[in-house]
Amino acid sequence: MVSVKDNSVMKEKTERQAVVSVKGIKMHFGAVKALDGADLAIHVGECVGLVGHNGAGKSTIVNVINGGLSPHEGTVAYDGDAKMHGINAARTHGIRCVFQELSLAPNLTVVENMRIVHHGLSGWSWRRRAAAIVRAKLDEIFAGHKIDVMRTVGELSIAERQMVEIAIIFSTVTERPKLVILDEPTSSLDAGLAAQLMAYVRGFVQAGGAVMLISHILGEILTTASRIVVMKDGRVVADRAARDFSVNSLVQAMGSVVKEQDRKRKGGERVATPEILALPPRSGQGLPFEARKGEVIGLAGLAGHGQTDMLLDLHRSLSSSWFTGGRDNIAFVAGDRCLNGTFPLWNILKNLSIASLGDMSRVFLVDRQREESLGADWKGRIEIRTPTMENGILSLSGGNQQKVLFARALATTSPIVLMDDPMRGVDIGTKQEVYRILNDEASTGRTFIWYSTEMDEIRLCDRAYVFRDGAIVAELVGDDITEENVLAASFEGEGA
Repeated sequence: MVSVKDNSVMKEKTERQAVVSVKGIKMHFGAVKALDGADLAIHVGECVGLVGHNGAGKSTIVNVINGGLSPHEGTVAYDGDAKMHGINAARTHGIRCVFQELSLAPNLTVVENMRIVHHGLSGWSWRRRAAAIVRAKLDEIFAGHKIDVMRTVGELSIAERQMVEIAIIFSTVTERPKLVILDEPTSSLDAGLAAQLMAYVRGFVQAGGAVMLISHILGEILTTASRIVVMKDGRVVADRAARDFSVNSLVQAMGSVVKEQDRKRKGGERVATPEILALPPRSGQGLPFEARKGEVIGLAGLAGHGQTDMLLDLHRSLSSSWFTGGRDNIAFVAGDRCLNGTFPLWNILKNLSIASLGDMSRVFLVDRQREESLGADWKGRIEIRTPTMENGILSLSGGNQQKVLFARALATTSPIVLMDDPMRGVDIGTKQEVYRILNDEASTGRTFIWYSTEMDEIRLCDRAYVFRDGAIVAELVGDDITEENVLAASFEGEGA
């Protein structure tokens, strides 16, 4: 005879059946242990926040869950069934993933990318049906997005591409997704778009869906996740309810120490500091742009309003010479590392040193010893997680690839550094180290022009220019650089 207590336990176990569970997972790539006995389960109706430093094993465990990798040891079970594994099995069980490195085909339209993901779209009118579904989902998640779903993906900004991929993955054609894995989903979105997405995620979970949220923006994790899992060195080191964590305790669980993110601003020293850059108002509208030696200048405002175009214009104006020496005045940290950052066929060292070859060459030949010394120096300073710099750049996690791009720019002697949202997918420990390096470099007279979608980073700047519709609409200095003032300038005049 089964007792009432046993019945209740069985009922709870059934209700809490994991959408996916992994136990004792081990993965290694050569000498690198990516996962070392990791355990994780995700249940219906919960948002699991997954955090950890770059190289902690987050992306690897995601690829095991979605069937992209078969573990060397351990088991993977979908809805309690451990007999099947692989991409088709994961897809059949309703598991979908938005990757940190966006996977859309740039030469196809949004609608055609929709067809690649959703095989249920068929027949003569599939394009019209696909357009209606993805457009409705974009409207539902990102109200006011203004994305034309008939456009080629390559024509979209990186923020728009991220929005499109999210909408495609959450869309329902034949079956609603059970578990959606979001790997750094807001890394290219401004605060407003990120808030819209997090609100949708909470609603999706409340309606019975499940989400794994991977983000280095800890505020998103703490306000959206119901449970937080911390990974370190390929293992799960903490797994508790989100309410049991604070920012400090979460960072400590990851193995870092929270440092005060502040710097002595130079807003009041503008008259005494020499001007090194000056541009008239863009397209004859708004305010002019100027930069002075040793300043950190933020480009703020809603994503897609001309900040990246401004950086590209500055780079073109200061590197117009066909000769290598003509580019010595400026360095660039790309935000879209896949499109215009990394050289995927090269090793890590070559990706880092490419911008410094002029300083390391003798009679047009690269001094190999100096190149290796440069790589070893920056590997230690910015903590690039790799056994050797001779490994391919794609052997690194996305965040570690971004570290290489940052090191590439800082290793040069260029007095001006342009940064296009450079902290995408970078862990909090590395961010703090980069902030320190940036502060030290600015104090020696180096100038940084920094576009960021994170308000915490804009607040570290001496001055901030707010962009709207391609023009600078406001200049904020020192303590006036606040989220309220940036938003006020971004929306000023609307509805008038």
